[in-house]
Amino acid sequence: MKAYLAEFIGTYALVFCGTGAIIINDVSNGAIGHQGIAITFGAIVMVMIYALGNVSGAHINPAVSIAFACTNKFNRKNLLPYCLAQITGALFASFTLAFLFPTHLTLGTTLPYDGWQQSFVLEVILTYFLMLVILMVSQNKAVYQFSGIAIGGTVLLEALFAGPITGASMNPARSIAPALVSGHLNLLWIYISAPILGALLATGTWYLIKEP
Repeated sequence: MKAYLAEFIGTYALVFCGTGAIIINDVSNGAIGHQGIAITFGAIVMVMIYALGNVSGAHINPAVSIAFACTNKFNRKNLLPYCLAQITGALFASFTLAFLFPTHLTLGTTLPYDGWQQSFVLEVILTYFLMLVILMVSQNKAVYQFSGIAIGGTVLLEALFAGPITGASMNPARSIAPALVSGHLNLLWIYISAPILGALLATGTWYLIKEP
């Protein structure tokens, strides 16, 4: 239960701070800016990893948990409770933001800039790199202590260059919650399927290149 609570808290923090930055940027006429939003996402991921990593691994992302379940580093019986805790935490965060900013229409929902194909491919690639970094640093004792910096930095980097096109979700829970609460569900499937596919591809790559 401690691990599930940690996943709830971590995902709540991610969605509250990350999509909250998007909302506040909108209502304040761009006071935070795109770079500030990217930094917020990267920073909250970093600090949650250091705060909660020893409790649950700080997945805070169903795609990450699904990918870890395909390795021997995660007990598969915990997969469903982890995902439920993550999605519930994300929903609580979006409901909190909806209460605080009732006039905002999207609540930070991830939406494609152009066609769905573009965002789908981008989300697969972005999550692939993110999951590969997660596996390579979290399972390497030589650099394990830097995993928060490496993973948070990857989120920041990818949000910086891909955020304006795809929203740089890389996380089904992060996309499900604002979409459900705001009612923008028509393209949500992109942000559920693409991150899971990208994370699974990264797991396959990790098996090929990891140290024996």
